[in-house]
Amino acid sequence: MAVPEPKTRVELPVQGMHCAACVGKVERALRAVPGVEDANANLATGRATVWARPESADLATLRRAVEGAGYAVPEEIERTPESEARDRAARASLDRSLLVKALVGAALSVPVLIGGMREIFTWAPAWLGNPWLLWVLTTPVQFWVGGQFHAGFARDLRHRSASMDTLVSLGTNAAYFFSVAVTLWPHAFMAAGAMHYFEVSALLMTFLVTGRWLEARARGGTSEAIRRLMDLSPRTARVLRDGQEVDVPAGQIAVGDTVRVRPGERVPVDGVVSEGASTVDESMLTGESLPVEKRPGSSVVGGSVNRTGSVVVRATRVGADTVLARIVRLVEEAQGSKAPIQRIADRVAAVFVPVVLVIASVTFVAWLWLGPDPVFVRALTIAVGVLVIACPCAMGLATPTAIMVGTGRGAELGVLIRSAAALELLHKVEVVVFDKTGTLTVGKPTVTDVVPASGVEEADVLAVAAAVEQGSEHPLGEAIVSEAKTRGLALPPLHGFRALGGFGVEAQDAAGRIVLGNARFMMARGIDVSALEAPARELAATGKTTVFVGAGGRALGLIAVADRLKPEAPGAVRALRTLGLQVVMLTGDARPTAEAVARGAGIEHVLAEVLPDGKAAEIKRLQENGGRLVAMVGDGINDAPALAQASVGIAMGSGTDVAMEAADVTLMSGNLAGVVAAVLLSRHTIRIIRENLAWAFGYNLLLVPVAAGALYPLWGITLSPILAGLAMALSSVSVVANSLRLRRFSPALSGPAS
Repeated sequence: MAVPEPKTRVELPVQGMHCAACVGKVERALRAVPGVEDANANLATGRATVWARPESADLATLRRAVEGAGYAVPEEIERTPESEARDRAARASLDRSLLVKALVGAALSVPVLIGGMREIFTWAPAWLGNPWLLWVLTTPVQFWVGGQFHAGFARDLRHRSASMDTLVSLGTNAAYFFSVAVTLWPHAFMAAGAMHYFEVSALLMTFLVTGRWLEARARGGTSEAIRRLMDLSPRTARVLRDGQEVDVPAGQIAVGDTVRVRPGERVPVDGVVSEGASTVDESMLTGESLPVEKRPGSSVVGGSVNRTGSVVVRATRVGADTVLARIVRLVEEAQGSKAPIQRIADRVAAVFVPVVLVIASVTFVAWLWLGPDPVFVRALTIAVGVLVIACPCAMGLATPTAIMVGTGRGAELGVLIRSAAALELLHKVEVVVFDKTGTLTVGKPTVTDVVPASGVEEADVLAVAAAVEQGSEHPLGEAIVSEAKTRGLALPPLHGFRALGGFGVEAQDAAGRIVLGNARFMMARGIDVSALEAPARELAATGKTTVFVGAGGRALGLIAVADRLKPEAPGAVRALRTLGLQVVMLTGDARPTAEAVARGAGIEHVLAEVLPDGKAAEIKRLQENGGRLVAMVGDGINDAPALAQASVGIAMGSGTDVAMEAADVTLMSGNLAGVVAAVLLSRHTIRIIRENLAWAFGYNLLLVPVAAGALYPLWGITLSPILAGLAMALSSVSVVANSLRLRRFSPALSGPAS
């Protein structure tokens, strides 16, 4: 089998994208580069993601491709707290510039409107209606206030393409230069019933620039979550060197350095507490509001807040390797990805501007041929309205803004969603499968009962079992070893430890083989456990896991171990069922034990006695049963095959030890409420996207024909270009504002079972 070539992922900031047509041009330019396998441009983030063969991912080549399409890539492409601060300053400067232009445009456009429509504003002085004065007032609005649109149109012409700037520049220039012609040659034009329309040009530009300012302000809010996450990392740290505390930039900390963190300060690195004790607030990383106690040996995460005591932390991960940096990277990747639902918008946007230009041309000719007097003026005015009202911006922003806000809000809640596709798929899930150990349960089992066989001492059963389990990393083994140490039992030396997944473990001592495992394993090793089966069934019926112990070919006894159900498990299961989802528990435990745990959690469907390598097959069987989409919730490591097989894999994290690379969704805390939050967030986000797309497409499908005069034959109604410009300016703002509603998303974990 051929080994697939490795691909490099490159993310580029792209300057100058304003609409969906711009996005399409950037993507086509990047995909045309030899060796580039795919490229996604994101209007909301202003960035493009490229997947290419390593030798083709040359930054200079990719930059030239973007520039060849008429856009720019800045020199610095890495996203760091410093570059983010510079970007924020640049956005603030742009916001101020747009606001100043909007205010200047309003100050000049209002007198142009009043002077140009003195038949309505009868109180206006005659001199205000002088066309030469109106020309003087309109010119700076047309070419300074709206200069970015004309610059964009010039760029489109150079690259033989079209965008939103093309429509705006053509429409406003048509109104402006026609008015100039009427002013210069009034007798020729007014004899044909023409009059100047400077107010159309001035007000259109003012509305459009105001709309772009509002859109920029709103879009800035969509990336707020990323900025807040990046701001969690302190800029400096207090490092202990040669017994002295030295303030150094956080970027200069190396693995193994020790750092002093005082109360109220943020932890600068991932590490382990070596001195002191405190409570640490990890809520911005895990979504858990309660502070966590830390003492020597405890792990801490960079970005968390030290609350009470002073601690010394030994750095284990720094810079880009920290959990916080990985979270930021995953959220950025998710925000830069495309949801499948966006494909329809991309296909329409690819042909939108040329189609609008054709519609405007046909409209002009039709009104010129069939319209009432003054024919030319009316045909031009209506064609300008068609050009201005068409808005590919809303289409380009409908999906990515919602994805940005949704994934950002998820990160704040401790729910990391790897891609837009996973976010979209999650809302379609019909079945949620939970692994038992460490997912529904706490994951730290304890010994509850030791039942010796006839003639055997309880301490001997536990000591022999613990001696074998010293070589095991299984949670049940750790519980047995811990109980033996607590009782102060001496553990005999053993050798030849061997684990057989899903069955048990065995080792050798001087007297022979010692075996621990389930009844099937004992039978396979020729050990009769029939005398212990009755107590084993009784213990299993109460939700305890039983382990048989045998040595020298005979049964020594059995040990019962219980793993406590997480307190939030019943509420989470109830909430998922209220949402109409089927909940299933998947475990390798014996059926009686599994069913007892499931009853406590409120789960009716149990898949028990499933070996680790059979979990993925069970997920596949559920998927094939009616073609359902299945989400698998597990620890992200032991359940990796099942998580990969599931339609959506959800990994339970635990602070620093998170399997963020193992699943589509990672829950930073071990709280099962995160599963409900992920499903609800997905449903809310997809609903917002559908509302945005319905608005974006409905707006154009309805108002473009109205602007073209579709209502004129019935009711004599035409749409003023001024109103068209106002509607267009507000369309993008409405889409972004609707997406920003997700910032207030708060999952509810309540409700009766369905």
